[in-house]
Amino acid sequence: MRTVTAVGHRGDPYLVRENTLPSLRSAISRGADSVEIDVRITRDGVPVLLHDATLKRLWEHDRPLRELTRIQVAEVTGGKVPTLAEALRELADHRVMIDLPGASQESVRTVVGVVHDSAAAGQVYYCAGAATMLAVRDADPAAEIALTWTSLAPPRPALIAAVRPRYLNYRFGLVSRELTDRVHRDGMLVSAWTADTRRTMRRLIDAGVDSITTNRIGTLRSVVATFTGKDSPVNAPSPAQS
Repeated sequence: MRTVTAVGHRGDPYLVRENTLPSLRSAISRGADSVEIDVRITRDGVPVLLHDATLKRLWEHDRPLRELTRIQVAEVTGGKVPTLAEALRELADHRVMIDLPGASQESVRTVVGVVHDSAAAGQVYYCAGAATMLAVRDADPAAEIALTWTSLAPPRPALIAAVRPRYLNYRFGLVSRELTDRVHRDGMLVSAWTADTRRTMRRLIDAGVDSITTNRIGTLRSVVATFTGKDSPVNAPSPAQS
């Protein structure tokens, strides 16, 4: 039975500020099977949840995160930017997709270390481009990976052999039935980001995707519910299946 996983992009950002604990809780309460979070590293080496290189867009503080310690981040945001360890505790019973914008080899090792120290390796999977996913594979040979791919041309076999992704992770506009059939024939699953309209969500499900990431998790859950009873009932794969 094919499954489609509903992933809350940075939590539930249309209702609650992205990459915060309340946003993660909101996504889960509205039916997310998995929650995607973005992780960057502070000056003193603490992984925290933040997509941008600075705090300007969300917190009106323009210094780069890499120049701030964890304590300084807490001071300028009122303690509302969680650490990765805090987020993993909040999501202890749920799947977590960790995106790693701007990651280096060193920051990847730090993030993977926190995941293992939190006993969360079984619930976490990672997404980003090829260089970062190669670093994840080097840091954790058993990691589950969603390799973000931005071209219709398939990844080179040598890259697939090195990264060993479970998913190829595509921008939603690239996805078609032809693409998903090809990826499935190659033994991988297809995830798509970031689909926010009902029309796009329906098209992706009809195209055979295995996972959809969205900013509108409640809408996605209602869309996939309409497919129950068709040839692709919607249920999230458990970590043991992934």
